[in-house]
Amino acid sequence: MSLFNVYPLFDITPVKAKDVFVYDDIGTEYLDLYGGHAVISIGHSHPQYVSAISNQVSELGFYSNSIQNPLQLQLANKLEVLSGCKDYQLFLCNSGAEANENALKLASFHNQKHKVLAFHNSFHGRTSAAVAATDNPKVVAPLNAQQDVDFVALGDLMAVENILKQNETCAVIIESIQGVGGLDESTTEFHQGLEVLCKKYNTALIADEVQSGFGRTGDFFAFQKHNITPDIISIAKGMGNGFPIGGILIHPNIKATFGMLGTTFGGNHLACVASLSVLKVIAAENLMDNAKIISAHFMEKVQSIPQIKTIKGRGLMLGLEFDFPISELRRTLIHKHHIFTGSSKNPNLLRILPPLTIQKKHIDRFFKALEIELKAKHTSF
Repeated sequence: MSLFNVYPLFDITPVKAKDVFVYDDIGTEYLDLYGGHAVISIGHSHPQYVSAISNQVSELGFYSNSIQNPLQLQLANKLEVLSGCKDYQLFLCNSGAEANENALKLASFHNQKHKVLAFHNSFHGRTSAAVAATDNPKVVAPLNAQQDVDFVALGDLMAVENILKQNETCAVIIESIQGVGGLDESTTEFHQGLEVLCKKYNTALIADEVQSGFGRTGDFFAFQKHNITPDIISIAKGMGNGFPIGGILIHPNIKATFGMLGTTFGGNHLACVASLSVLKVIAAENLMDNAKIISAHFMEKVQSIPQIKTIKGRGLMLGLEFDFPISELRRTLIHKHHIFTGSSKNPNLLRILPPLTIQKKHIDRFFKALEIELKAKHTSF
């Protein structure tokens, strides 16, 4: 049986990884500045993480949500302390797309409305309502397109209000920093205005922190820079450092009823200990502070590269925009310099999403490689 061919693949086969490095089947070492789509938060194979999962699976790997699982409550309490999101409730699932599906469904249950408002260049997942709220027609099947979603420009409060005042929109869903779309973000004024409009028109405000959460921006959540209080916060990716887990944080103004949401694998014992170990390491190793320190160093290094048109993002969720497509540059960084980076919907943007354990010397290595290749590109004309 062959694999369903939906991914373009680099000819690299990782077999081992440690902290910020990945090793392939012939022993080549790669510097990981992409973290597998921002998933690797505390570094590959962190010993505390490995120990926690190993110990748990030797005792109990899984049982259903029809029984008590104290690990879920431990995770909720630790998450509340570290994130600062007081009095929210936690529902656990398996991925970012599933988190956003549950967020949108819950919003609709809460206010009995049916439409969704999202923003141009958004990406919220590849399933049902989440993919319908993703601004990319290529990944939206006719079945998904039956969902009723309005798209407006990021930052346009007037367009938002013109839609919300029709009293049909159950939720506004927003990435405080867009991921796949290309690292665009709006102002504090816009975010606070959005919160005001959502309250005025009884619409749930969903902060999609699937990629930007768990300390990646230097704050626990990217929206916290703007001093707003979302009704629902969706989380995944860095939450499990590679173990599949997602969830939503739910404001206490939204009430739970039996059967409203459900999951087979969500919040299982292994997932909970994986995420608990991530939170413990983030706190113990001051990784949010490290994200800010390394980001500042990164910004300094950018100044020496005149070919960089714009730098986008915050913390360790960064994008370097050039005035040319970066696909060939990215291939060269992988195959010649053995450095993983990422792409986005913006063909000229190189995405940088390393483990939060990254150090200045690793950033220096990246910029040295970048200088070499940009100089070679310039002299080839």
